[in-house]
Order: sequence, then C-alpha cells, then structure tokens
Amino acid sequence: MNFPYFLAKRITFLGKRTFSKLIVRITIGAIALAIAAIILSVGVLRGFKSEITAKQRGFFGDIMVLRYDLNNSYENSPIALDSIQWDSVKNHPNVVSVNSFATKPGIINVNDEVEGVLLKGVDINYDQNYLKKILVEGDTLNLKQKEGPGEQILISKYLANRLMLKVGDDFIMYFVQQPIRKRKFEIKGIYNSGSEELDKVYVIGSLDLIRKLNNLDSTAVGGYEVRIQDFSKLQQTTDELDDLVPMDMHAISIREQVPDIFQWLDLLDMNTTIIFILVTLVAVINMVSALLITILERTSMIGILKALGFHNDGVRRVFMYNALYLIGLGLLLGNFIGLGLYFFQDYTHFFKLDEQTYYISYVAVKLFWTDIILINVSLLIIGMLALFIPSLLITKISPIRAISFK
Repeated sequence: MNFPYFLAKRITFLGKRTFSKLIVRITIGAIALAIAAIILSVGVLRGFKSEITAKQRGFFGDIMVLRYDLNNSYENSPIALDSIQWDSVKNHPNVVSVNSFATKPGIINVNDEVEGVLLKGVDINYDQNYLKKILVEGDTLNLKQKEGPGEQILISKYLANRLMLKVGDDFIMYFVQQPIRKRKFEIKGIYNSGSEELDKVYVIGSLDLIRKLNNLDSTAVGGYEVRIQDFSKLQQTTDELDDLVPMDMHAISIREQVPDIFQWLDLLDMNTTIIFILVTLVAVINMVSALLITILERTSMIGILKALGFHNDGVRRVFMYNALYLIGLGLLLGNFIGLGLYFFQDYTHFFKLDEQTYYISYVAVKLFWTDIILINVSLLIIGMLALFIPSLLITKISPIRAISFK
C-alpha cells in the first residue's frame, strides 16, 4: 500500500481546510489562467504566422527562379529553361509545382483617375487556387477564352474602389516603352489579399500579352514560381534548385524576396517566450505559496507522523501528491478554458482585426495536439520541480515542537 498517496488523498478530499482553502483556490485559478494564456498565445501566434506566410506564398510562390543580373526594375529580364532543366526542377522531391510568370509596369487611365500598376502575367497552366480564395467578386482568369471586349484582368479591391470600377467594366492601360503601347482590358474579377502593399500595385493578366508587348517567343518568361511541400526545408530546397538552374539564373526564397515580413514574424516568437516565462512564474509563485501554507497548517500532523517513525521523504511525498492534484486540476480547468476559446474563435472568427494593419481581418488561431501536450507536460514538470525545494522544509520540522504547535 502506498501510504503517502493514501494520506494525500485523505488530506485533499476529506481534510477540512480553514486558512489554506482560499489560497488553494487562488493557486488552482492561477494555474488555470497560466495554461489558458499559454495555449491561446501559442495558438494566436502560430495562426497569425501561418496566415501571413500563406498570403506571401500564395502570391509569390515559395521560391522564384529569376535571371541573375543587376536589373532592379519592375520588369524581369526574360529567361527560359530547356526541357532537361525544367524536368530537373519539377522532379525535385520537395517541389509540388512550377509556374511561369512575367511582370510589366503599366498606367491605368480611367474615370479621370491615373494609377501606376504592375501587370503580373500568368499562363494557362498557372495554379489559380490562391487567387480563387482571395476573390471577393467575379471569377478567376479563363485564359482559354479569346473573344470579348478586351484582355481579361484581375484587379484588387483597393484599385477598384480607387478607380471606381466593378466586374465587367473595361479600361485602357498604357505601357511605357518605345513606342508607347496601350491595351484594352475587361475586369474578370476583384481580389483582396489583405496586404495593402500588394493590392496597391498588382493586377493579374495574361503572360502571352506581355510576350507580345516585349516581342518575346512563346518559351520566354520573366521567372518561375516554385511551390514546395515542406516549407521547413525552404532554404535547403532553394540552395538545391540554385545548383540545378543555369549560371545566368538564380533561385531566391520567399524569405529573401520579402525579408521585412518574415523578420517581423520571427520577432513575434519572442513574445510567446516572454508570455510563457511570466505566466509560469506567477503560477509557480502561487504553487509555492500554497504548499508552504499547507505545510504550515499541517505542522501538527507532520510532527505526529515523524514521532511515529515516518521518514522525511515519505512526509514530503504526501505534500507532493497533494500539490500534483492541485496542478492537475488547474491544468484541466485551464485546458477547458483555453481550448474552448480556441475552438470558438477558429469556427466563428468572432474577434476581428484591422486588416490594413495586421494583413488579416480576424484573429487567426492554429494549434497542433503536440503543442497542447508539450505545454501541459512542461508546466507540470516545472511546477513539480519548483515545489520540490520548499518541500524540503519538512526535514527542518522538529516532532516535539510540531506536536505542540497550535
């Protein structure tokens, strides 16, 4: 029979607490709030980073293959992979798809408004799933269709409001080159990426049009967007693709393409670490206080047990079992609160954000079960280790003095 465990159960469930009752409740509440705060902070951070990263990956791909030169203009120098080079990139074990694109700056003049934009041309094989997700009106490009009043184009909600345009409207875009060229476009859809930097600049159209404007052959492109399966291997895959492409081309990852965004996201990890340390510290202080008060309240019992020959380790285990119950109950309540709020926000998107500031319109959350297990186990281990030191106070209690303690 495990006597310390038996005695701990009697103290925990049948013992009549007086002074320590309130302290125990505060301790359980502190542990519950700590685990709930950590779960929510990790979920919000992971969800926020996932959504922002998905926006950048969706618009630019994970890796870009561009010409290796000093061209800093918005218009990429033309390149072309031969069939062998294309297959070597496409068949990389971490590559999901390879899409061709090109960019060309233009000027929209409509409704007495003038706006400089960057036309991103895509071909018939381009994966438009991301564009479909961010569409707010209309449809994606149908690049097989040739008839109509003008070239099909997607514009952002920002530009549509700025230029007073809607789906089905047409306008003229001017391309600054020698000689200056202009083309008529019909708005097929309106998108909203949530990133004002992208929405102010990009319109999506046909790659063939850019080829015609620049007098390029049917194989020439401005670059290739490569999408990968395992984003954690981004840099490794980028380096490997850089070795596969010709010397006049280079592979650049999305982290290098928009470094400011990813540096900002990396800094957010520090916030979660700070939150974890602070709330754990508060919970540990409350647990230590509760244990010390419980020991003080049970001083007479400790003296009797010692007088009957019960060793210090056994007495200490009684109170450690009692503390384990308090931690376990706190974790249970905290998980209920934290996961309840997590699933509520995940399904309802109740808590909103300013999209222009945070790139998304709601508080995004994302958690894995491994995160929840790791958080609970870490807090449990930290709590028990922290309580071990104050439990050594039991060895200093004299049986004679403890029995007479009132």
